[in-house]
Amino acid sequence: MAGHSHAKNIMHRKGKSDAVRSKIFSKLAREITVAAKMGMPDPAFNARLRLAVANARAQSMPKDNIDRAIKKAQGSDGENYDEIRYEGYGPGGVAVIVEALTDNRNRTASNVRSYFSKNGGALGETGSVGFMFDRVGEITYPRSAGSDDKVMEAAIEAGADDVESDEEGHYIYTSFEAMVEVSSALEKVLGEAEAVKAIWRPQNETPIDAEKGATLMKLIATLEEDDDVQNVYSNFDISEEDAAKIAG
Repeated sequence: MAGHSHAKNIMHRKGKSDAVRSKIFSKLAREITVAAKMGMPDPAFNARLRLAVANARAQSMPKDNIDRAIKKAQGSDGENYDEIRYEGYGPGGVAVIVEALTDNRNRTASNVRSYFSKNGGALGETGSVGFMFDRVGEITYPRSAGSDDKVMEAAIEAGADDVESDEEGHYIYTSFEAMVEVSSALEKVLGEAEAVKAIWRPQNETPIDAEKGATLMKLIATLEEDDDVQNVYSNFDISEEDAAKIAG
């Protein structure tokens, strides 16, 4: 169990929140619709839908929007979204995984490929970088949930594997299988989480400098601005000094 902070997390999450904020509701709605279509339209009987709704509520998404997204899945004329994972390399040989939900595979593939090529990267085959990441659960809490020690103690008690804390918040990691169970245990101690989701967490990190890092942030921001892209993960490592330069 490690309790530490990464400069890169601050830089990445700052960029991510800025890039995605304007589109966050549409991305959340798409995930809710897909989750409802894949199982029961009732969150009580559909774990993926339950998580999607909880995450939408944590982002202050109105109840009407949530209900509309669930109903959309029940309509016969609703869009069918495919889940696709793209993998490739960004500037400096950094591994990048892109998760998308799309109703047009050709459009999304073309867009993602162009984002990589225009920002010093190259799209690879599925599986080309996935082996460098682990599929795990990430449970996010705001700083106000408690001190680093309190969150660490709660995470250990709940059966989590790791915790990272920085000025943005607390990030608790679990095995993919234990994610729902651990988040339920944490909720009793720390309250409702900001987000509970499955992520791709790098096993090792690739060091990059400020110049390559700036181009990588541009690639990630461009990917996240695309309506079809739900999540972007990478394995870059950058110094505190270079991260501060990029974050401005």
